[in-house]
Amino acid sequence: MKKFYLATLMIALTAIPAQAQTATYYSSGHHGQKTASGVRFSNHQPMAAHPSLPFGTKVKVTNRRTGKSVIVRIVDRCRCSIDLSQGAFRAIGSLQSGRIPVKLRVLN
Repeated sequence: MKKFYLATLMIALTAIPAQAQTATYYSSGHHGQKTASGVRFSNHQPMAAHPSLPFGTKVKVTNRRTGKSVIVRIVDRCRCSIDLSQGAFRAIGSLQSGRIPVKLRVLN
């Protein structure tokens, strides 16, 4: 059943238009706070929030402009496409940009 659920989510992610998928990042105020999954959030770890993927899911996030990518673990919920830790965001773009167009690929 879990594989079916993940396959359905992967199809849903590919159905979203590319321009609708943008990555943002957590503010510094969230560092050390508990997430919806119960783990403590760290802006230094490859963590992310997503509106519907199961907690613990690993996602490859690729910057559509530069091709740089990072693998993150979903630990929280958000209302945007994906909200990355600052460390993960820095790996694929500049914090000054605030948001970047991305492609998401579920790995597990």
